[in-house]
Amino acid sequence: MTTYRIETDSMGDVQVPEAALYQAQTQRAVDNFPISGLTMPATFIQALALIKQAAAKANSELALLETDTADAIISACQEIIDGQHLTQFPVDVFQTGSGTSSNMNANEVIATLASQKLGKTVNPNDHVNMGQSSNDVIPTAIAVSASLATEQELIPALQYLSQAIESKAQTLENVVKTGRTHLMDAMPVTLAQELRGWKYQIDAASNGIQQTLPQVKALAQGGTAVGTGVNAVPAFSGLFAKHLSATTKSSFKPSDNFFYNMSSQDAIVSLSGQLKTAAVAIMKIANDLRWMNSGPLAGLGEIELQALQPGSSIMPGKVNPVIPESATMVAAQVIGNDTTITIAGQSGNFQLNVMLPVIALNISQSIELLTNTSVQLANKAILSFTVREDNLQTALAKNPILVTALNPVIGYLKAAEIAKKAYKEQRAIIDVAEEETDLSREELQKLLDPAKLTQGGIAK
Repeated sequence: MTTYRIETDSMGDVQVPEAALYQAQTQRAVDNFPISGLTMPATFIQALALIKQAAAKANSELALLETDTADAIISACQEIIDGQHLTQFPVDVFQTGSGTSSNMNANEVIATLASQKLGKTVNPNDHVNMGQSSNDVIPTAIAVSASLATEQELIPALQYLSQAIESKAQTLENVVKTGRTHLMDAMPVTLAQELRGWKYQIDAASNGIQQTLPQVKALAQGGTAVGTGVNAVPAFSGLFAKHLSATTKSSFKPSDNFFYNMSSQDAIVSLSGQLKTAAVAIMKIANDLRWMNSGPLAGLGEIELQALQPGSSIMPGKVNPVIPESATMVAAQVIGNDTTITIAGQSGNFQLNVMLPVIALNISQSIELLTNTSVQLANKAILSFTVREDNLQTALAKNPILVTALNPVIGYLKAAEIAKKAYKEQRAIIDVAEEETDLSREELQKLLDPAKLTQGGIAK
């Protein structure tokens, strides 16, 4: 049976589980928001601890916080940063829109741990939250958690995916296939050209994400309640950013306008939009892989993805493109998350955005999903697929669109006539063209060489 203790806050007494590190305000939030069972992401909680740690260092340096109290807070925060005590953050995501409940949850847990270390009471509000407000702490935590996860996890994962595509492309320079527009046969391309189109998508998305980070890393901390910085000394924000940057080895700075950071979440909306672009790129690549792998007999059958697991509970021998399918679901989720963040970003009323927790959840999830799927797509789809060159060559030989290369020689209408006849009779275009034109077989072989046609220009 759970045993309880009594904690007291400004509203009165509250029963709190005896073993809990949190105190009254956290318990009130637990009681008030039994909504989803979803709690704030671990990266967000660790960002809160980074913020409280940097604040304690700044307040100690400013001689506003006694050294022993600051040291105890710093040590307590480090335990959370290292992944300890994460079960002590039970507040539901769908809580008060400012995230005050999560801020107080962090203040209370850190205060309890610091009190245990120090042997005297450390107060959640007066000590741990010194010079801060939920209204600047929570936007800062969103920015810190998102930027660190993006820099340390997502960008390397996207770069790895890009490198994997390039590595595979280098092995496929001379593999020619039928190009497709509108899902219909078109002029030939090499597989390397096709893959480098994917690579450019990933590189462009990665660059777009990175371009948003300087704005994300300009922090609200120091604005306190409404952006004016009440109860925080002017030097606090600069010292805070200095200590946070030193700890994380990432470059943070105070915002040039705290009102902007607290009343809006435009920087995160912009980051989310770039994450959506990456999701769209991954969706495109994954769907191309599924089409190319389709079959093995009744589909395109251009490539064969690595067989990873049985594909059916009833059809023996069936194998499905499970990694691309997983990637498309990730893309759909990230696109949906962006819509949520967009709507939440509109909820800045006067001096505060009041949908901060759901923004924190969705931006964190998008970054994590894109990170993980990029690595899986690289390792278990891109690098490991094999090419079915026999199918590629069979389709290429019969592709009536190859006749496009004859347009400058025989004209569009005559070329269309040859294409239709070749398709109707299911014959190679070169055979029909030899019958229907005065061009020799040797001339036609030069003009219709698929490899040369992948290089553009006019065939000669």
